[in-house]
Amino acid sequence: MLDSFQMPLVVMGRLLIGAMFVQSGFSKLTHIKATTAYIASSGLPALPALAVFTGLLEFLGGLAIVLGLEARWAALLLAGFTLAASVLFHRYWTAPANERCVTQLLFIKNSAVAGGLLIIAALGSGPASLGARWLPQ
Repeated sequence: MLDSFQMPLVVMGRLLIGAMFVQSGFSKLTHIKATTAYIASSGLPALPALAVFTGLLEFLGGLAIVLGLEARWAALLLAGFTLAASVLFHRYWTAPANERCVTQLLFIKNSAVAGGLLIIAALGSGPASLGARWLPQ
């Protein structure tokens, strides 16, 4: 059971990580052409359906984490997605010297976010969540 110090930290952590994905997914969904072009820049097929899938995964997964509904599964999916995106889009080891520092920073940031998501996947969203109220534990 979480104590009075841990509870607000768990909620704040869920909100911060989840909100990042909600915002990113919403942006991808409202700018499908730009998202499709960015995906294609990594060598993946320029498929609008892939852009929509990515946007929905981020938006709905982030929302699930924020609300604490099936947060473990959402966090696990988003952790895998984030690590894959890091390898595909933030390849600092092949970046030109003038871009390497920023690209490496983005890779490391994404790795840390994936770590936070794995903690949510392991521990769940906690009792201060809709999932704890509505779903059997």
